[in-house]
Amino acid sequence: MPEVNSELYRLIRARGEDAIAFLQGQLTQDVTALEQAKRLLAAWCNAQGRVIVIVRLVTLDDGVGLVVPDDIADAVLQRLQRYRLRARVDLSVAERDDVTGLLDARDADPLALIRAGVPHIVSANSEKFTAHMLNLDRLGAVSFSKGCYSGQEIIARTQNLGTSRRRLMRYRADAEGVSPGAAVSDGDNRVGDVVNVVGRDLVAVTPVEHHEQALAADGIRIVPQGLPYEL
Repeated sequence: MPEVNSELYRLIRARGEDAIAFLQGQLTQDVTALEQAKRLLAAWCNAQGRVIVIVRLVTLDDGVGLVVPDDIADAVLQRLQRYRLRARVDLSVAERDDVTGLLDARDADPLALIRAGVPHIVSANSEKFTAHMLNLDRLGAVSFSKGCYSGQEIIARTQNLGTSRRRLMRYRADAEGVSPGAAVSDGDNRVGDVVNVVGRDLVAVTPVEHHEQALAADGIRIVPQGLPYEL
């Protein structure tokens, strides 16, 4: 398993007596579950239920850590600060080396994430997909029993309806050259969007009804490979 490239990630520290309560009102995950779990997958969404960033929550000696992609860390911090209001919580971005040891290599290797069907949200694809489109409900990143949080109304409504017409699927391209964010087509119409790419491996949000058929992105045929979990 490859080593974690610490340059790809940054750590946002949340410290203070209201840190847990503050994050509980922002993230899709039940942050109190960190008492039993070493790491938790979570998402921070906007009011429309679109995923701003996917984070890995970790317990720190003096608070809670949010491991996020490097290119979006500063923007996430600035935006979180707006919601702090009177909460007694201090938010800051740590030095890059501080992320070392907080992630398993399999949780930070781009190719391993694609093969595991786990999306990676950076600045370029932030706020483009809902939690269900990214399969976050299937990946254990969403709590449906906790209280209110940003985007909860949309996420809960989708869950209660029991349907999400578009979902993340893993694909293998016939050749390299597919770009992140590229349109996915069925030959006649745009039906989805590429989320992440490493070489010929990729994940894209596409209609569930098309998940068993080959599609195209950037003029290259992409073939569904299935997921290691059920939708």
